[in-house]
Amino acid sequence: MLLFRQFVDDDLGCASYLVGDRETGSAVVVDPAFAIEQYFEAAAEEGVRIERILETHTHADHLSGHGRFALEHGLPVAISPIAEPEYPFEPLLDGDVVETGSVRICALHTPGHRPEHTAYVVDDQLVLTGDSLFVGDAARPDLAVAAREGAEDLFHSLAKIAALGDGVDVYPGHVAGSLCGGNMSGERSTTVGRERETNEALSFRDVQQFVLVSASVSTPRPPTTERVVALNRGPWVALPDEPEELVAAGDATVLDVRPFEDYAAGHVPGAISVPLTASSFATKAAFVLAPGERVVLHARDRDEALAAARSLWKVGIFGIDGYVLAPAAAETLGMIDVWQLKELLADPGVQVVDVREASERDDGYIPGSRNIPYRLLRKLGCGALERSKPVVTVCESGPRAAIAASLLAREGFDVRAVSPGGIATFDGDVVSFRRCGA
Repeated sequence: MLLFRQFVDDDLGCASYLVGDRETGSAVVVDPAFAIEQYFEAAAEEGVRIERILETHTHADHLSGHGRFALEHGLPVAISPIAEPEYPFEPLLDGDVVETGSVRICALHTPGHRPEHTAYVVDDQLVLTGDSLFVGDAARPDLAVAAREGAEDLFHSLAKIAALGDGVDVYPGHVAGSLCGGNMSGERSTTVGRERETNEALSFRDVQQFVLVSASVSTPRPPTTERVVALNRGPWVALPDEPEELVAAGDATVLDVRPFEDYAAGHVPGAISVPLTASSFATKAAFVLAPGERVVLHARDRDEALAAARSLWKVGIFGIDGYVLAPAAAETLGMIDVWQLKELLADPGVQVVDVREASERDDGYIPGSRNIPYRLLRKLGCGALERSKPVVTVCESGPRAAIAASLLAREGFDVRAVSPGGIATFDGDVVSFRRCGA
């Protein structure tokens, strides 16, 4: 009578779980998202009541919903005491068992990603691995402690999971789209046996070799790591009030969440474009907004504005003053395709900025282009460009080039974005190389 439901936030690549006993009508939620309504809807469908919340660790990439469960429904939260939470909690140590009806959930201490990290083995049938073992990958070890220290712990934790048996099903805390790993699959589950055969992270027999590879992390850190960890470890976070419509943005930074075509056709001067409809909206917005920055959303309608606000809440961004639907938006931005880019490359006065990560650029880049990842432009990139020369931004397929162009336009550059399209569809000359040690 085991009840098991998986929930995946495709925007963040985060997974959470409802686990319970249909016969007794009791259940727990593991690693809840901030949007807790989905769990109550599922519980009602299954005819169970949620009794408590289990956390695998203090999350760094998304705001947990455990505070809302506690504040709105009075439910207890269980987590390893190593996390040192500042909220009331039930301590779970290695080997402790949580029973929900006849279902037994055993805590398995699996440090590496974070010192407190705990996986949960459900009725010896499946394991919720959180941020330890993923499908095709393992967690990054550098977010809480020194990378080599975390990697050594992770090596031993993966061995504990592998020892559960090949037939045990694996349900991870992340799928592709998350920054908590580098090469994880988009698949949502696997088995211990399959990962032993195909996952490079489980192929190492020497801990030092594993540390050498695992500690060499090239994936960018989640942009909200410190802020989200502090929120998840600190006092309960309540659901904010919905933002209200404004006549004008005032002095706040305008985050334009409309499709980039709409932004290019007319936007508020100084607005930053991060379309809600693009992938990883919340993460990209967090990369380009400064901590504590007050924001006004520019949306097509109220529903789009509220959806954007809820997505920003997921990564701990609450400084939303409101939204505008029809502001003065006379400023435009040029868009070009890859064919026009080829023509512009003949002009030595054009600055081409490749806004992908350096590891992506290694596989092929346009000769003479400059590499400044879009997420760094507000921090350090603009000073590296000549304001007297036009700029063209390019990425793999267009979305990041569009964000980068809006950031440069905000700084007064004459800029165009290659969007849609990019290196993936560019058939001109490119250069590729392999880094030492790669």
